[in-house]
Amino acid sequence: MSRKNLFIVLGLVVLIAAAGIGWSMGLFGGSNDAASAKGYELFPTDRTMGNPKSPVVLIEYAAPSCPVCAAFNVQAFPQIKAKYIDTNKIFYVFRVFPLRPDDGEAEKIARCLPEDKYFSFIDLLFKNQPKWDVEYGVQAPEGVHEGLVLLGRIAGMSREQVDQCMVNKAEDDRINKVSADGEARYSITGTPTFILNGVSVGSGNIPYETMSKLLDTELAKQH
Repeated sequence: MSRKNLFIVLGLVVLIAAAGIGWSMGLFGGSNDAASAKGYELFPTDRTMGNPKSPVVLIEYAAPSCPVCAAFNVQAFPQIKAKYIDTNKIFYVFRVFPLRPDDGEAEKIARCLPEDKYFSFIDLLFKNQPKWDVEYGVQAPEGVHEGLVLLGRIAGMSREQVDQCMVNKAEDDRINKVSADGEARYSITGTPTFILNGVSVGSGNIPYETMSKLLDTELAKQH
């Protein structure tokens, strides 16, 4: 090997080593690195509303069978949606954090619908918990199953389609991963839990006035 070629080879080795160090230190960081720095990560399978380019991201972890989640959905969320989401001020992410197997079943039905029908079905689940939720005395598993089939049919699906959705193992894996990620990142133990730009800002039926102040403060920080 000539001296010239030796220098070329050594140069390549140095460049490769430098690139490796850069990757390990996050100098060429991809989306995961950027998300980690922000304290949250967005997934391609997330169901979202609002402006994806907004510097303010609100993630809600909720369970379809959770009465407190249903109360927040009715009492505070419509105002948040009107003032912050529909006006593209924030980016809203909804994730199911199952409290019991029924929540996974409900989420799998919602995921079978066209994406633009997802949130309307979640709303339907919340507002009709007495028809399928054990916390309202519905008997498991038969009563819960029949209640979910009924809601699926209201959404335009057949019984057979609902049943097929509910046995989707791939969706089970996705739901479990989302839940595990939420536990690992934010120590979630109950629903609803709210993550604002990577920081947990509380759980429960947070009043609109409180959530509005949190969002306004975060928006002000970004300007």
